[in-house]
Amino acid sequence: MNTTVTDSVIYVGADDTTLDLFESQYVVPEGVSYNSYVILDDEITIMDTVDKRATEEWFANVEKALGDKTPSYLVVSHLEPDHAANIQKAAEKYPDMKIIGNAKTFSMMPQFFEMDLTDRSVVVKEGDTVSIGTHTLQFFMAPMVHWPEVMVTYEQSEKILFSADGFGKFGALSLTENEDWACEARRYYINIVGKYGAQVQALLKKAATLDIAMICPLHGPILKEDLGYYIDKYNTWSSYEPEDKGVLVAYASIHGNTAEAAKKLGAILEQKGAEKVIVSDLSREDMAEIIEDAFRYDKIIVAAATYDGGLFPVMEDFLSHLKSKNFQKRVVGIMENGSWAPMAGKQMRAVFEGMKEITICDQVVTIKSTMKDSTIADMEKLADEILAK
Repeated sequence: MNTTVTDSVIYVGADDTTLDLFESQYVVPEGVSYNSYVILDDEITIMDTVDKRATEEWFANVEKALGDKTPSYLVVSHLEPDHAANIQKAAEKYPDMKIIGNAKTFSMMPQFFEMDLTDRSVVVKEGDTVSIGTHTLQFFMAPMVHWPEVMVTYEQSEKILFSADGFGKFGALSLTENEDWACEARRYYINIVGKYGAQVQALLKKAATLDIAMICPLHGPILKEDLGYYIDKYNTWSSYEPEDKGVLVAYASIHGNTAEAAKKLGAILEQKGAEKVIVSDLSREDMAEIIEDAFRYDKIIVAAATYDGGLFPVMEDFLSHLKSKNFQKRVVGIMENGSWAPMAGKQMRAVFEGMKEITICDQVVTIKSTMKDSTIADMEKLADEILAK
């Protein structure tokens, strides 16, 4: 790949194409990139390190970018190990290099490393600048996007925003060069940053005051064109507004009867003119992708079997994820199944009632073991109600 970002900014990150689970929970069939950058100037500056899985490659890339020179600064945007694993090794390799971070960065750093940074720490706060020659770095705090110590860096001369985890996406750069950005960026955002919409909104307000020509995130491609498109997506996602009109039917089925009913309901919705219908099996499909769809579309129907007097576990897990990510501003329909004492509907309703700005349809579809003509009639009513809202 081309490592030249600009004449002065060199990409020194690495692709990881063999990682099975990002953060030990998200499938990444096309891998992930750990992005890092070197700014060449009078005082050479490294922007973040990478995951320990890519240590050797990263140091080789840094050495190639530096030539016979040494760095003056390492900026630490985010202490999460996939970006910060090599801070101590870099500090040991370049003993004259200073570390730039904020107060929270340095208070948390001893949790990860045992090293003496006396006289090597440069503590910055909101709006501070550091001149490294023709380039000037300005720092803006971004707490809880998505860790408390996160900050972003704006390079004033070339108008580059080094955005930490913001505007990142899944996918190794070498495998996703021509791939649509939004799909995997949405799955990344909703599942990793989604809980912190208010904090992202605060950061977007800061970004709106800057003249940004390029965004360099810590995962995914460098964004150089049509930046308004990416910023608008982030504004939608972080304000929890639906991105598209459509209905997600998410089901949890034990023996297949609830699955059959969910698929029938999906067909009814399509027949009645729903703009988009997605029917997803919570037991077998990627949970993170279904959560992504729940946030993408304006309506959701949950269908679950009763299990041990409660919810079938995968539905319980799904609803727990939605709640933890601040799911809100949606229309919800409920379908339950139970062979002797259906309880799933009541429990799913209780979870949604604890969320903000959720409209729950009055019509509840109750299945007793298998779908009947009367069940289908109730599905028709639920479809009419949810599409009218």
